Amino acid sequence: MAASSICGASAFLGSWGTSIAGEGHAILQSKAAAAAHLRVAPPRIRLRPMMKNVNEGKGVFAPIVVVARNIIGKKRFNQLRGKAIALHSQVITEFCKSIGADGKQRQGLIRIAKKNGELLGFLA
Repeated sequence: MAASSICGASAFLGSWGTSIAGEGHAILQSKAAAAAHLRVAPPRIRLRPMMKNVNEGKGVFAPIVVVARNIIGKKRFNQLRGKAIALHSQVITEFCKSIGADGKQRQGLIRIAKKNGELLGFLA
């Protein structure tokens, strides 16, 4: 009688047999097996984006651009390139004003000019 009152008052559910090698053990084994089947993706390494031309070295004018950059120097070459791009953007802007195109169309023309410059090798 005393044994039943002790077992009834405790928070322990089940007997020693079920907790060591019975139902509790089977539940732990199934959880471990389920955890073994989970696939964990390897951590992604975040690479810094590179502002590099995908067509570098390609295009009709790429060899000329590379030779000019080597002769002039990278810093001076990039300054001249920046001025040329700004001047070309101004020409596109003036053209858009003359035909009455809006800003969205102007941006589209500038994107097309950049893409064509990459394909031709001007941005090598």
